[in-house]
Formats: sequence, structure tokens, C-alpha cells
Amino acid sequence: MTYHAVSPKRSRFKFVGEILAELKKVTWLTRREAAYLTFLVLVVTIIVGIILGATDLGFSGLVQKFFPPSP
Repeated sequence: MTYHAVSPKRSRFKFVGEILAELKKVTWLTRREAAYLTFLVLVVTIIVGIILGATDLGFSGLVQKFFPPSP
């Protein structure tokens, strides 16, 4: 069995060519879909942030009630 050495330079170009070929097959989002999904992520992030903030505030109040700070 004979092995042929492939030059690193040639294999890099082949790799990049394969990447570009795969990227042409991708179904990309439209601008409208991307904007909608971005808005949706922002809304969900804000809602979860508010819920977590309220939970943290509630637990902080409980800890303050049961373990009051020393004077």
C-alpha cells in the first residue's frame, strides 16, 4: 500500500472550498425572520430577567427577615 503526501497548502484550499460549497446549501433566514426572532429573544430575555430579579428580591427579603444584620 502506498501513501501519497498531500501538501498542507493544497488541503487547506480544498477545505475552504468544501466550506464554501456547504454554505451555499444553507437556507438562510430572511431579514424579516431574523428581525422577528431577534425581537423575540429580547422580549424573552427581559421577561426572564424580571422574573429572576423579583425572585432574588424576594429571597433577599427572606434572608434579611430571618438573619437581620448585626448592628
